[in-house]
Amino acid sequence: MEFLVKDRRVYAHTGGQDVMPDKPLLVFLHGAGNDHTYWCLQTRFFAHHGFSVLVPDLPGHGRSDGPVPETIDDYADWLLRFLDGAGARTAVLAGHSMGSLIALAAAARAPERVSALVLAGPADHMQVHPDLLAATASNDLAAWDLITDWGFGKPAHKGGHQAPGLWFVGGGRALLASGPAGTLWAGMAACNAWEGAPEAAGKVACPTLFLLGEADRMTPPRASKGLQTAISGAKVEILPGAGHMMTVEQPNRSIDLIYEFLSGAV
Repeated sequence: MEFLVKDRRVYAHTGGQDVMPDKPLLVFLHGAGNDHTYWCLQTRFFAHHGFSVLVPDLPGHGRSDGPVPETIDDYADWLLRFLDGAGARTAVLAGHSMGSLIALAAAARAPERVSALVLAGPADHMQVHPDLLAATASNDLAAWDLITDWGFGKPAHKGGHQAPGLWFVGGGRALLASGPAGTLWAGMAACNAWEGAPEAAGKVACPTLFLLGEADRMTPPRASKGLQTAISGAKVEILPGAGHMMTVEQPNRSIDLIYEFLSGAV
């Protein structure tokens, strides 16, 4: 379905079900250079198991109009306006990588509107390797290879997709390649520049789940220790063998963990 946010068209996937006001709303947020398809398996499951689901293509990504926001705080402001456009007073926010920072910033900015948080692959400060930042800035195709090489755990490099014939690394690279030039760099730069995560975490008042990849080389579990400590009562789950793309690498396990968490949180 489509919304207008400040006169800009936004596409959001619903998992094949209508958004119903009598069900809790779950909003999934993708990372830099991705789109709503990152969360496709989680989207469909939760849309058929007690939730209304919206998975927007962030501005300038996928089917949504630009421009791409320049900062994480800009993204958080946009997200709150998106909730207004969807007619949602409150929502559960689940974000991956850059999306986790956006969710965190929004929850700190408007705690009364966020009923629970799921943070997949966050960091106290999501620093981007200088080589990767330079590659994205110059639209070097090597950026896609660097992200997929660093982003997936070793099992995913060797196969292991539950759907025969599909390839984790190739699919991830194709998704990054589908985005407009400059979109990936803008997201990476926004993550690298944002130093507000610890302060934001201290303002979070809702139940929070951390989903972390044991073998994540981009945001390893230790990278979010400060956030885990700052959010009172936060639950931490580490997916064995998974990399930064943990919810793609282990979709069934991540669905089980999120569902169990939300069953007691909302």
